[in-house]
Amino acid sequence: MSNDGKVIVSNRAAFHEYHILDTYEAGIALKGTEVKSIMAGKIQLKESYVAVKDDEIWLFNAHVSHYSHGNQNNHETTRTRKLLLHRREIEKLKKETSQKGMTLVVTKVYWNNGRIKFEIGVAKGKKLFDKRETLKRKTIDKETDKQLKDAFK
Repeated sequence: MSNDGKVIVSNRAAFHEYHILDTYEAGIALKGTEVKSIMAGKIQLKESYVAVKDDEIWLFNAHVSHYSHGNQNNHETTRTRKLLLHRREIEKLKKETSQKGMTLVVTKVYWNNGRIKFEIGVAKGKKLFDKRETLKRKTIDKETDKQLKDAFK
């Protein structure tokens, strides 16, 4: 999915823990103080996950900090939030997650045309050796870049 907006937060842990196979753009039903907090980047996705329940998509355990100027009407920080997708996308996600080892995770939160959007990734868990391989590849790439930079100074 393309996002021409500004990335608010990216879930780096998701890319470490999972192979992201496909992504979808979803809106979200938020309360006023949640919007302000997310705009300020006060959202944490590390423990969060997405699930299909009653033919709807829900975001669980995403921590949205209280808005600093909010009053007693401030939101609950880890409440379950409804993600907004088209019916056919929900059916597709339902089918994909019914396969063994497949799950849904939020990969990033960003702006798109003045609205907060969530990128949901259909993911398959990485094995320990996959994580090591990814780390090794990243280290090799860094060293190669450093050597090339040094060579052309």
